[in-house]
Amino acid sequence: MLRFSANLSMLFTEYDFLERFDKAAQ
Repeated sequence: MLRFSANLSMLFTEYDFLERFDKAAQ
């Protein structure tokens, strides 16, 4: 469960980063 939680937080961080990058590109 802990590993799943860590993966989830990394996934959300990556998504947030990509979304910010996409907004900056516009």
